[in-house]
Amino acid sequence: MTEAVSRPTLEAVAARAGVSRATVSRVVNGGDGVREPLAERVRQAVAELGYVPNQAARSLVTKRHDAVAVVIAEPETRVFADPFFALQLRGISKELTAHDNQLVLLLTEGRDDHARVARYLAGGHVDGALVFSLHLDDPLPGLIHDANVPTVFGGRPGWGDDSRDDEPRRATRAGRSPGPGVVYVDCDNRGGARTAVRHLVDLGRRRVAHLTGVLDQTSAVDRLDGYRDVMAEVPGGNDPRLVVESDFTPAGGERAMRELLERCQDVDAVFAANDLTALGALRVLREKGRRVPEDVAVIGFDDMLPVAEEADPPLTTVRQDIEEMGRLMARLLLHGLADARDRTGASAGPPPAGGVILPTTLIRRASA
Repeated sequence: MTEAVSRPTLEAVAARAGVSRATVSRVVNGGDGVREPLAERVRQAVAELGYVPNQAARSLVTKRHDAVAVVIAEPETRVFADPFFALQLRGISKELTAHDNQLVLLLTEGRDDHARVARYLAGGHVDGALVFSLHLDDPLPGLIHDANVPTVFGGRPGWGDDSRDDEPRRATRAGRSPGPGVVYVDCDNRGGARTAVRHLVDLGRRRVAHLTGVLDQTSAVDRLDGYRDVMAEVPGGNDPRLVVESDFTPAGGERAMRELLERCQDVDAVFAANDLTALGALRVLREKGRRVPEDVAVIGFDDMLPVAEEADPPLTTVRQDIEEMGRLMARLLLHGLADARDRTGASAGPPPAGGVILPTTLIRRASA
């Protein structure tokens, strides 16, 4: 056992700097009203003594925790297997670190986890939340609203649409309002899908299939809608056999590709909802002796490196800046919190309402 070492106190810093304890507290907690010569003496004393503020005590004074919850509405087996989440978390972490905030990662596997996350957020442990990968029937938005936690969502939220009773599993279409006061960051999923499918059609492909994502998420629905926008102009393009539901995973891509080939032997192009789905499709096409792109052209979505570059053949795909999307989510939240503190002193508030849509770009490689 090691002997505990006593930590320097505010009183010790005040004595070293020759100022009052209240002055030290204001400087340490970022308050105003301290003349710069005195503030510099305090900062020097802090450095000399190695003083580290007690976060719990500091939170009582400042009413902030310098911590942000990142809530991913997926089980850990999905999160740690999909590089999309690593890229988005990297962007979020960089932005939070640059502003001296801590990232608290919360994952949800089932209803018990939803309740746990809601209790944690309502307990006042963090200043705000970043939430992504929501599904249509996910209770998290309501729980977060009840917890009164400033929140930015990753991806266009899909709740609040009662007009689609004929397709209850589908999220809302692009352009529908996700509700007042909602802040979100997304990419142009529908426009990116149009670009991909238009490229395949311009190559002369006419039997263009789509392997979807999970259709209770708006990103998958928007990409399906973009595919249909273009295929509506192609003779025979509305053939329902050309659309096979998948789940954004390589295994799902394999299953969907096998089903597609059983339905449509004459398919000559595939637009996959993401790069991992495209990888699964490429494996099956190779197994079945279909040459890519000579027999079947393939396009993915995301441009996750090195996944897309190391595919066989290298994958043509729609690029969205996943890391920047994470950074922007964090930036919007932090700016909203800072604006609220400027107005009210110590209280936190929501970021400005609205959605930010980032552009997408077609990255051409060997698969199409």
